[in-house]
Amino acid sequence: MPVKNFYRLCLLLCLLIGSLISCDVVPSVSTASTPDTSSLTSTAVDQGTPQLNTWFKGKPGIEVRYEDWKSPGNNEDTVTIVRLDLRYVKLSVAYQPAQPLLMSEWMQQEHAAVLMNGGYFDEQNDATALVVSNGQASGSSYVGFGGMLSVDAQGHIDLRSLNQHPYDANNEQVQQATQSSPMLVENGKATQFNANAASSRRSIVAMDKQGRLLFIASPGAAFSLGELEDLLVASDLSIDRALNLDGGASTGLYVNSGSQQVAIDSIAKLPIVIIVKTK
Repeated sequence: MPVKNFYRLCLLLCLLIGSLISCDVVPSVSTASTPDTSSLTSTAVDQGTPQLNTWFKGKPGIEVRYEDWKSPGNNEDTVTIVRLDLRYVKLSVAYQPAQPLLMSEWMQQEHAAVLMNGGYFDEQNDATALVVSNGQASGSSYVGFGGMLSVDAQGHIDLRSLNQHPYDANNEQVQQATQSSPMLVENGKATQFNANAASSRRSIVAMDKQGRLLFIASPGAAFSLGELEDLLVASDLSIDRALNLDGGASTGLYVNSGSQQVAIDSIAKLPIVIIVKTK
């Protein structure tokens, strides 16, 4: 090739490459290495991922918060916390063992502001403890252990230890209730209970010292119950008492409250759910 033609070809190639770079057409070189997560995180924030440790207001009486919890054993998960001012909401318990549903299906059926899974059930989808749904009681109360979330005939919502305050079917007018176990926090302090140290998806109902109700979901199989109760006590949520609900495949939490939307679906179909609607 003549020297003049060679230089002319080089010049044309340089011009072509320059134009491609200016238009972002030249592809970047990709490898099989782990991507830079810092860029992924900043992109997620730019796209509106809720920031941590901030209460986001939904409809009156409903707030949502996200926190990154880490146990001493380096287990870690982003938990979702819903805080309810009981002056603005009403609570009920749905129980249909003949037709259990995924949490997403329950949400479609109930159109709740907040929906949380309830207590334990067996392979036949029957509750293993007392359930009261719209005044209709099923099952038998735990005695000497566990706890109960309930609503009385006057609409008062309560969370209590069944060891400290046993259920009295003859003298209580409970209209809604679900029982579970163990109590994780009583009077602001961690409790003593026997449980294995396995990590699992977790769901908790709690009451803070100001009388607000909290639903807490840890959707990753990150924490044992022992780790969880320590995290609850150490948190800044001012928790007075907390009850472990049926976690694992049952863990689910939905929020549909104004600008606040949460969708943590259960893996299993559930016969028991806790329903919150605004007054």
